[in-house]
Amino acid sequence: MNSAARIEAFLEMMSAERGAAENTLSSYRRDLEDASGEIDGGLAGAAVADIRAYLDDIAARGFAPTSQARKLSAIRQFFKFLYAEGLRGDDPTGTLDSPKKGRPLPKTMSEAETGRLIDRAAQEACDAGLGNGDRLAALRLHALVEVLYATGLRVSELVGLPVTVAQRDDRFFMVRGKGDKERMVPLSAKARAAMRTWLAARAGVPAFADSPFLFPAASDSGYLSRQVFARDLKGLAARAGIASGKISPHVLRHAFASHLLQNGADLRAVQQLLGHADISTTQIYTHVLEERLVRLVNDHHPLAD
Repeated sequence: MNSAARIEAFLEMMSAERGAAENTLSSYRRDLEDASGEIDGGLAGAAVADIRAYLDDIAARGFAPTSQARKLSAIRQFFKFLYAEGLRGDDPTGTLDSPKKGRPLPKTMSEAETGRLIDRAAQEACDAGLGNGDRLAALRLHALVEVLYATGLRVSELVGLPVTVAQRDDRFFMVRGKGDKERMVPLSAKARAAMRTWLAARAGVPAFADSPFLFPAASDSGYLSRQVFARDLKGLAARAGIASGKISPHVLRHAFASHLLQNGADLRAVQQLLGHADISTTQIYTHVLEERLVRLVNDHHPLAD
């Protein structure tokens, strides 16, 4: 049985025994036939070196790591089938590593864009022409944006803050994050002021009187939902002249971390502020550190151009 016949047998098994969808079968066919056409003697008889050479070739052709991983997955499935059916006595993919996909760099905002966003929120919070409902929403949004950029909290941590955070008026507060772990987070003077202003407005709403949350809402959780905050944030961005597709609560969290690192903060300190259990999670920001080091050398080395 040649490679083409064995690929057909594999696809029949995937369809009959595993109920693979037509699109999945077509994808497997393309990937396996492409590999078979590139390997001398066809895919079914390939050795480990043949498959490794094929993977190196598709990488050199510019295939994305995700595409390389998909092709290797199809080849692995194919050889598992051959081995299970007794058509091969070994599986040449057993020692092959999957291509490293890499972690995409997080979306972020420049310091100037972040400043425009916060200035717009502050301006709207001070607009005396707003009706009571709109003014309340503007004060809430200003407090949310100031606190998020000042602390880098996860959006779930932010919207669920207890009201006692604002009542204490401390420069630091304790936040309970992932894994029920507590961490200490510093608050800027502007964030504390925005929270105090919101707290005063919140006190004038009878429905909020008994709520334990800083940002109460008529929801199952009892506090503002992440989706409502994300929607309001996008609207604010549009009014500040920033593309709404560029911003989300998570983007502001990334801006907090990136801007700290750009201005000299230590990666370990940023890890603690973000509440990352492992430094490897924070290392998505190493590109910021690299840029800072290059700038440092270019600005201060006596032989730099």
